[in-house]
Amino acid sequence: MKNLEVFSDLSERLNYNLPDLPLYVRRGSLNEFDNFTAAAHWHSDVEFIYILEGSMEYSVNGQTIKLEQGNGIFVNSHRLHFGFSHTHCNCAFIVIVIHSSLIGEGSFIRAYWEEKFGPNMDDFVLLAEQISWQHEILLSIQSIYAEMHNSFAPNPFRLTSQALSLCAGIGDHLQQKVGDIHDVQLWTNIQKMTRFIHQNYEQKITLEDIASSGAVCRSRCCTLFNKYVGQTPNNYLTRYRLHKSCEMLRETKRSVSEIALACGFQSVSYFSSLFRKQIGLVPLAYRKSGMNGLSKTEN
Repeated sequence: MKNLEVFSDLSERLNYNLPDLPLYVRRGSLNEFDNFTAAAHWHSDVEFIYILEGSMEYSVNGQTIKLEQGNGIFVNSHRLHFGFSHTHCNCAFIVIVIHSSLIGEGSFIRAYWEEKFGPNMDDFVLLAEQISWQHEILLSIQSIYAEMHNSFAPNPFRLTSQALSLCAGIGDHLQQKVGDIHDVQLWTNIQKMTRFIHQNYEQKITLEDIASSGAVCRSRCCTLFNKYVGQTPNNYLTRYRLHKSCEMLRETKRSVSEIALACGFQSVSYFSSLFRKQIGLVPLAYRKSGMNGLSKTEN
């Protein structure tokens, strides 16, 4: 699935389907990700996933859930999440991502959104077709996809109405989390560290720099990344740099050496070697192939 780059804090872009409609509706497959694992990411949008075929593991704020065919998941705003398959089994799914700007600027509506989709509410909700109200949510996801991708031009009024109804339906069943303020601060630290990487990947970044951006020590930084992101801070940084290099290879005519330096790699030879190891092609062959690399279907 090309150009699925809705994850604002991963790609720093929001490629929604239609101009001026902050709604992202796509179909994806897990085998389009490197190593059948999406990059860990978070964004201000809320997200709905419906599993069409197969199954996958899904991590939300460090908790892993199994998603089976016919079921799905709602992921709340600003939660770190990603899908993966340790066994490299494929999974086809529909993803719908909705930004708060869809509701307008009314203070009452905005306050309700911030309450329901804020840090103190459920991080996610599993959606099972056997439960009546969840079944309705899953049907709504499919209806929105059908409207967005019908053979005629999609109706933006209908899409807006359907998306708001989807948010209203899940909002009725969100509960306040059981926990303490430490949990909120923990995720604030993680988000600060991942944001620092996204904003400074082209520069030389040390583990100390990443840890400092989250106001934690290096040891704590590594612990948080390993537990909740599923990789070390340096691996996360390298993966993000490769993601950006794929983006530049697809969308610009810059040379491989220019892209390597622009993405924070200190040597072109190291960049090319790492790129081939992770993507399976050298950079120029990747550019000619039209592949999506690490950003396929994404994230």
